[in-house]
Amino acid sequence: MEITADLLYKQKLIRGFLHLADGQEAIPTGIEAAITFQDSIIQSYRDHSTFIGRGGTVREIMAELLGRVDGAAKGLGGSMHLYKKENNFYGGHGIVGTHVPLGAGIGLAHKYRKDGHVAFALYGEGAANQGQVHEAYNLAALWDIPVVFTIENNQFGMGTSARRASKNTEFYTRGDYIPGVWVDGMDALAVKSASAFAKQHALERGPIILEMDTYRYHGHSISDPGSTYRTRDEIRGIRRARDPIEHVRALLLEHGLAKPEELKQIENDVKKHVAEETEEAKRSSPPPLCYLWKYVYKKGWGAKLRPVELSRGYIQLPP
Repeated sequence: MEITADLLYKQKLIRGFLHLADGQEAIPTGIEAAITFQDSIIQSYRDHSTFIGRGGTVREIMAELLGRVDGAAKGLGGSMHLYKKENNFYGGHGIVGTHVPLGAGIGLAHKYRKDGHVAFALYGEGAANQGQVHEAYNLAALWDIPVVFTIENNQFGMGTSARRASKNTEFYTRGDYIPGVWVDGMDALAVKSASAFAKQHALERGPIILEMDTYRYHGHSISDPGSTYRTRDEIRGIRRARDPIEHVRALLLEHGLAKPEELKQIENDVKKHVAEETEEAKRSSPPPLCYLWKYVYKKGWGAKLRPVELSRGYIQLPP
């Protein structure tokens, strides 16, 4: 799916920002294997795989990337703002680290309702240096909020390695008063085990930090070639040694749980499915002009809005 998105961007069918997460697939897969849709997830801008894990479809993603009404956010949010409230997926956020306090707030809502569920707040190692993250740590610890702070450490921020940007790169130790666990984020089974443990801990004792040690094959965003601050040999080496999909393939074959031809058939079926869903997304319409204001205010809000000047003249927005 993400390789297809990359191609669509290069064809100039997708515009704006696009952050790919190929190489990090074990994290959303492992987390979803350990929790339910009654638990909540909030994510930063590398959110495509998380949306799929939350029950979203390829068509919803592709339509959103293409700016069409069948998209996850009706074509208004783009790559960084996928959303699925019915399965407790609260986005897709473009500003680095600002959603982490929201994750603590979602965890507080679970505690308030006493529903036995937790919030996972996912963010990168670059966001781990943001001040509001530590403010969220503080309140979550004070109030024993059931939130799992989940750091997707893919080793590089926007062209800068973690060791050049962070004095302490053992991010799981940086909560001070919050326990942390280092996890092999390229192993879906390790992620599942750690996530199940973290959920139980959060319910019984409050917040916990998981550092998922992972790697991204693409650059930071589609405009970053990703090869000026690391070598292509390094990327190839990680693929050969730690690729999360190849690791699962090897386990299935080693334990006799699948045959090579079965796995090949799955790959072919997925490629066909992605191609079909992408074509359906292309057939979706762009959002109409009225969507500029339709989803800005809560329905029924009765304030009078001033006229808005557009290139074609003036229009009066409805209250």
